[in-house]
Amino acid sequence: MSNLIPDPSALQIQSNPESATIESYVSREADIGGLSVHRALPNRKRRLVGPWCFLDHYGPLTFETGKPMDVAPHPHIGLQTVTWLFSGEALHKDSMENEQLIVPGQLNLMTAGKGISHSEETPGRNSSKLHGVQFWVALPDAYRNTEPSFHHHSKLPEINFGSARVVVLIGALAETLSPATSYSEMIGAEFNANQKDDLDLPIKSNFEHAIFPIEGSILLDKQILQPDVLYYLGSGRDSLSISVSAKTKFLLVGGAPFGEKILMWWNFVAHTSEEISRARTEWEEGNRFGTVRRYAGNRIPAPPLSVRPKS
Repeated sequence: MSNLIPDPSALQIQSNPESATIESYVSREADIGGLSVHRALPNRKRRLVGPWCFLDHYGPLTFETGKPMDVAPHPHIGLQTVTWLFSGEALHKDSMENEQLIVPGQLNLMTAGKGISHSEETPGRNSSKLHGVQFWVALPDAYRNTEPSFHHHSKLPEINFGSARVVVLIGALAETLSPATSYSEMIGAEFNANQKDDLDLPIKSNFEHAIFPIEGSILLDKQILQPDVLYYLGSGRDSLSISVSAKTKFLLVGGAPFGEKILMWWNFVAHTSEEISRARTEWEEGNRFGTVRRYAGNRIPAPPLSVRPKS
């Protein structure tokens, strides 16, 4: 995904994991190339959950013609994109000549590192449905200038907690490790409960966590959790006792508090405003990020950038 309407100035972000109670953050609506999304991260009061710095939820929707997802080529630095679908299809193309269809149950993971460009679109042959999420993960300093890469995972590990089926997207949960490459201690998982149940979920107390409900009813700490709201749980918990209704789906994300200050602007995660300004210039000049040759259309131009003076 591309953040088409960024703040003109880069946002300085640092992890703040302390939270005695559940914090709730309602997603805001955004438009990505004509596709309406609910953006849960970043928000004004909560920028990070571990290394997770961005979360868009789109759909569910049905369509008869056209391409509801058509995000033209755009650049990234300093992050990973994690794409996961609940229904429908999406087609990834990038400047490294990768072209990969993704369907539900599969994971697309792109590591931007020092720079890559890509597009995302609904393929011509499709099921007329679309529902999914895309996350961004901030890369720690030691890896943010790594070579870009792309990996597709057609099968991910699953575990059961009570009647709930859990897919481990990235990181590890209850000693079950995803094959997806991660550069920080973290967890991203999808929970599906087909019947009413009480779940006791083991989590790492040194991680900060958040729950993002997709559908159904969830009760945690005597609070009902609503879809399209990010519920930040802080750190210090070693388990979650959750009551769920039938046909409940939610995402759990978390990780060790991100111990670095970062700047986030448009599709870039960096450490200095100079890095962001340089990346913007190099995208506009056609350098560094390559070309998504397999995409039929123009790329997304960079929005205006206001560089804040040093204090």
